Amino acid sequence: MPQSSRHARLIAKLKPARTEAPPARGNDGVYVERNVYAYIAHKLGSEIVAGAFPPGTLLPNEAEMRSRFAVSRTALREAYSVLAAKGLILPRPKIGTRVRPKADWNMLDPEVLTWHLEAVPNEEFISELYTLRHMIEPAAAALAAVAPSQATIEQIGTAFADMVRCKDGEGDLISADLRYHLGILNATGNHFLGAFGSLIYAALFSTFKLSWEGAARIRDERLQQHGAVFEAIRDKKPELARKRMDALLTDSLGDVREFLRQRDERARRDESTGKTAKT
Repeated sequence: MPQSSRHARLIAKLKPARTEAPPARGNDGVYVERNVYAYIAHKLGSEIVAGAFPPGTLLPNEAEMRSRFAVSRTALREAYSVLAAKGLILPRPKIGTRVRPKADWNMLDPEVLTWHLEAVPNEEFISELYTLRHMIEPAAAALAAVAPSQATIEQIGTAFADMVRCKDGEGDLISADLRYHLGILNATGNHFLGAFGSLIYAALFSTFKLSWEGAARIRDERLQQHGAVFEAIRDKKPELARKRMDALLTDSLGDVREFLRQRDERARRDESTGKTAKT
């Protein structure tokens, strides 16, 4: 499959539907059952990640959960199986279903990543993600620069051109940024590195949104850095590509931290204003 088609499929997945109510029941029992347990898994997974059920605690008993969601025992157990496979819970007969320690959670599972990002990511989560990116993407940029094909150069160059075109809100800057970074990972020719981008696409997409918000006043500077990485790859300069990608990630992390700082400051200000209004 062409990489552009693969990227389009990934981007289409980046905004998973938020289900606010259980799916409506219909005549097709199998189809409805599948939607019900998928909804329950999404809802409980989001709540666990957000801290509604802290690690080590027991979930409400089966009767309470079935009453809450108005579902069958089978649907509830299927939902629990999904969450157990992701490392979030441990169902135990006669004991109950316990939330597992965070260290056991499959953080590279796309849904688990998405739940973290939906729960308003904190600096610890972002820092750990960027640590992983720092370990992989500079090396990937260097590898991509060793002997880039014309197709590779065109793919990354097109994504960068789209970023420049979209910088003032006239298009989808985030998706273009995603295609740029996925293009570099795939340009290595290493299937494991290519799969890495697919694995954490939801986290990349969401952190790109935060970093561009944080870099609102220096957007041109950040775009120039992306262009500099592309030029190093195009000109077959591996160490320069590595160095420039490392600097780009460092500055992007700073942008995300700036966004989080502003967000927390607004929250404190709003809280203070609310308290003042009440008194």
